[in-house]
Amino acid sequence: MYLAMNRFRIKRGFETEFETLWRERESRLDHLEGILSFDLLRGATDAQSTLYASHTVWASQDAFDAWTRSSAFRDAHRGAGDHGDMFLDHPDFEGFDQVEGTSMRVNPVSLEAETLHAKLGSASY
Repeated sequence: MYLAMNRFRIKRGFETEFETLWRERESRLDHLEGILSFDLLRGATDAQSTLYASHTVWASQDAFDAWTRSSAFRDAHRGAGDHGDMFLDHPDFEGFDQVEGTSMRVNPVSLEAETLHAKLGSASY
């Protein structure tokens, strides 16, 4: 597994515009081999900016690298410089490989059952 993340510092007052750009853009990620998930995350706000991270999980770094060389990548990033007024500085890219044997996944069905059990307590059925 490979995690690719871009961190963006967005000037105060431009948060809604930045989020709208991400919601409305045509990413083409859902048609790519090796993509597992995408999230746009909002972080802390300070006097100058709000921190955001685009977070994609890939089957492998090779799958991510293949995307960066594709026409889909070029299309998704076309016009990225058109909104420079909202960025405090350039985005920072960070890439991470999974450390084998350290992952944990929560089974959503089990989590729902535990939540229901906690709500109902020890009531008999």
